[in-house]
Amino acid sequence: MTHRVAVLDKELCQPKKCGLECIKYCPVNKSGADCIILNEEIKKAQIDEDICNGCGICVKVCPFDAITIVNLASELATDKIHQYGQNSFRLFRLPTPKKGEVVGLLGRNGMGKSTVINILSGNVKPNLGKYNDPPDWDEILKYYSGTELKSHFEQIRDGQIKASIKPQQVSQIAQVFEGTGKELLEKYDERGVSNQLTKELGLENSLEQNLKELSGGELQRLAVAVAVSKDADFYFFDEPSSYNDVFQRTRVAKTIQNLTKIGKTVMVVEHDLTLLDFLSDYIEVLYGEPAVYGIVSGILSTKVGINVFLDGYLPSENVRFRDKKFTFDVSSSTTEFQEGNEIIKYPALEKKYPSFSVSIESGKVRKGEVVGIMGANALGKTTMMKMIAGVEKPDSGKIDKKVKIAYKPQYLQNDIDVEVVSVLDKANGNPIEGSQEEEQIIDPLKIKKLYNKSIKNLSGGELQKVAIVSCLLQKVDLYALDEPSAFLDVEERIAIAKFIQKFVRSFEKSAIVIDHDIQLMDLISDSMVIFEGTSGVEGHATSPLSKTEAMNRFLRSLDISFRRDEKSFRPRVNKLDSRLDKGQKESGNFYYRR
Repeated sequence: MTHRVAVLDKELCQPKKCGLECIKYCPVNKSGADCIILNEEIKKAQIDEDICNGCGICVKVCPFDAITIVNLASELATDKIHQYGQNSFRLFRLPTPKKGEVVGLLGRNGMGKSTVINILSGNVKPNLGKYNDPPDWDEILKYYSGTELKSHFEQIRDGQIKASIKPQQVSQIAQVFEGTGKELLEKYDERGVSNQLTKELGLENSLEQNLKELSGGELQRLAVAVAVSKDADFYFFDEPSSYNDVFQRTRVAKTIQNLTKIGKTVMVVEHDLTLLDFLSDYIEVLYGEPAVYGIVSGILSTKVGINVFLDGYLPSENVRFRDKKFTFDVSSSTTEFQEGNEIIKYPALEKKYPSFSVSIESGKVRKGEVVGIMGANALGKTTMMKMIAGVEKPDSGKIDKKVKIAYKPQYLQNDIDVEVVSVLDKANGNPIEGSQEEEQIIDPLKIKKLYNKSIKNLSGGELQKVAIVSCLLQKVDLYALDEPSAFLDVEERIAIAKFIQKFVRSFEKSAIVIDHDIQLMDLISDSMVIFEGTSGVEGHATSPLSKTEAMNRFLRSLDISFRRDEKSFRPRVNKLDSRLDKGQKESGNFYYRR
């Protein structure tokens, strides 16, 4: 027996621009039944899941990729927790909150993490899939009888649970709150901890400023401080790492962990695996089909949960949810670069601003090489990239102008009402559809279905992928990518890291990548430049170093040591002051034991 899911992306469905192929070619329609019709009210296609035979013809003939049909095991039909409407997203099962522990939610974007947060915090009442006739609390509680979630929902029903949520889009806070960081924090500080949090999260210089003047990282840490300072039973943090450097991420992790020490229940959604590993006591994996359906796994230990996710296979339920597993390369760098094969050589560079200066040791980038740049925020990493890209002029040191460079900035503009396909045509210099570049870049990164969407309607992750692709489509020698991981989920991060590396090697190009996701940088870099100094005052960059030397130096400054996971070979953070941690630090080997 199968349980059928038919989902329509209403934004992609454009009946005025197509020949209604889905209705015309549906075999059930041809036999006289109404399986697919045009809903006159919303002027979109509508699919009857009960009579759909799952043949998938409508999926293939839709010119806009707007339809997804999936056949699921029938057992899941009884596990449906919420569905938004006909032909729309549905969620199966819920994660279980644990008092005094951090439960990490790990899964792709579009798997229902926001739905989970809304249901468990009491903002949305689960409808058990009955969107036309939502159940009352008695029916919901009966469904959950005998489970840990029953008492949680009883407390929601009785208004006894107070939830504190750190939202994903922190930039929106500045749009809705007029005033300074200090005013915002004092308004919500029910636990009397604002002074302590200001120190813990390094917000001393941010509080007097108006929210609109704060950087992304400052807003993110302020949002974490506001969420932690509320007196709640249940705390949710949706992607607390974005915009923060590794040092700030560690501070955020420790602040969140402190909540469990006072018996609070915490859930975290995070795509930086290093941070999630460091932060979580347990993991629940969300899998399924993005924007179609999401299924929540049972509770797993942190190590097992992350490895299950990377494997794409859930042994406890005998479910394979991805056809390939993600592996990490054990060697420090797999490529030997020939001397004299440089794409660019740059001399020692300096740049001074009224209150900030940066100095950069000389270096070179070779053909087929990816140079990773790591360091705290506000040390001049983006300035270095801009000087090499010719966007900024150094005060001393001259850059060889003969090298063509494409630059993907850190902050992306999404306020233009232009279709994605025309942005890609422009970057490519020729129409992208049917071109060789479409096959080489667009297809592997799966952004073809975004062609007809407007830039201003893209999600953060979609916008990031379009920006990366626009950069790689340009006919240049060196690609400079500033924070390509922002807003991408774990799968997308690993896929893009591997793709950039393969692309650069295959076409004998080079790339410079700035990012704060240690796992991504470990995966993508052949050599690394490390930035040191005092944030916002002065920064200093090393020459490109071997990955082992660079990572050792960087991790030492963080006072963190890494080992290799024996199964997936991914870098794992040692628990602070554990036997492994102490042993590695004493031997000076902060970066994996081989």
